[in-house]
Amino acid sequence: MSQRLEEVVHARGHEHVSADHASTFEVTTDDYLTPAGDCILAIDADRAPADFDSEFVDACRDETATITVTFEADGHEETVSGRGDPDLEFTNERSAVGRTSDYVDDRTIVVGSEFAAEGFDRELVDALADGTDVTVTISVE
Repeated sequence: MSQRLEEVVHARGHEHVSADHASTFEVTTDDYLTPAGDCILAIDADRAPADFDSEFVDACRDETATITVTFEADGHEETVSGRGDPDLEFTNERSAVGRTSDYVDDRTIVVGSEFAAEGFDRELVDALADGTDVTVTISVE
């Protein structure tokens, strides 16, 4: 598959963004964040996995697919890659989660991620903690 498909999500940071989680990162449509949400990088997302195009979802269900998630906020950019999985559902209407493990549930958008929330650039994390707007681009090829 040589075609590159992408989904774009607009969200914002929050004062409780800590990006301390060792195995996941998450973007949620929820408009709040508690300090316990240490994997959440952005809130108030305008789209969730259930909104993604069926062609995009099908492409992500290929275990040889490379899925890349890019966060752009306030002049900072971080890209993390992982792979697809035949069990990916893309049915959750609230949250999109990237995982370093092979675990899949209805929120999972990528498995085998290179790193999780704790691996994100700290300047980007600081910008998100200041509540800045973020563009999250999820691509598959």
